[in-house]
Amino acid sequence: MRTAARSGLLAAATALAGVVAGGPAGAQALTAAPFGSLALTAAPFGSQALTAAPPGLTATPPGPHGWTAAPAAGRPYAYLEGPAGSVLQDTLSLTNPGAGPLTVRLSGHGAPVSFAAPTVTVPARTRADVPFAVTLTADTPPGEHRGTVRATAAGREIRVDLRLRVSGPRLAALTVEDVRVDTATGSLRYTLVNRGTTVLAPHLAVHAEGVLGTVLDRPARALPLTLRPGERATRTEPWPDPPALDSVTVRLTATAPDAAPATARADASFASGPALTGAAGLLLAAAAGAGGYAVRRRGRARTQRASAGATP
Repeated sequence: MRTAARSGLLAAATALAGVVAGGPAGAQALTAAPFGSLALTAAPFGSQALTAAPPGLTATPPGPHGWTAAPAAGRPYAYLEGPAGSVLQDTLSLTNPGAGPLTVRLSGHGAPVSFAAPTVTVPARTRADVPFAVTLTADTPPGEHRGTVRATAAGREIRVDLRLRVSGPRLAALTVEDVRVDTATGSLRYTLVNRGTTVLAPHLAVHAEGVLGTVLDRPARALPLTLRPGERATRTEPWPDPPALDSVTVRLTATAPDAAPATARADASFASGPALTGAAGLLLAAAAGAGGYAVRRRGRARTQRASAGATP
């Protein structure tokens, strides 16, 4: 009899422990979730994790009955690191404190993100840990990369910051390309290209030589932009007072910390209407003066010959 009583108490305790650990009906308690599977765990309603979104989310934190999306383990953002050609994995936690199931759509932006399931239905008062992977191609440049993981449900979108670090040698390399001179306005158009593996903050110097000497000389100054690896930026450099009549060679020199200076040049000829008119007038005046001088010289020569012939 005592043995039966002890067995009954043991069975009751075991059943009670199973109810506490299992959470609401329909949820599974998994200690590990390999990529391609979902981990569902009970999330007690009204806890702090349900009333405020973790740091790193760009959306407004939800109210007491809102859902949340955040990197697993309460991290402020998802951080992954690895070499080019690798597949990096992480987990996104979706929490539904509501009384009914919640369907969440998942997507990645700015990075090659794939999910174990692009659409997840989270049971009431449950957290779903959704694995995702970032596939780095073999030609992914080393350095820092950014993206976002987005979760959309019930008319709201939550964005989770995704930061990637691709390992490899650090190389700072900058080029200046496609330099063009607008002779109508004097503006200079050019393209800066980051050919390295680090983020660059470029500086630019401009120098222009004309027929009679220097017509433009601007020392290097910081440009209001940064270039990520592989990124290019086309910009315009103003030149409000270009020469009216000249043939110039413009040289642009771009520099950045740890990068070798990059130089590109372009030739241009300036010839405005008023300058051409003035130049034509000067040429006509010079030609007229030269013609008058020649006539006067010939007249003097005839006079001298006539005087010489009249002398006995």
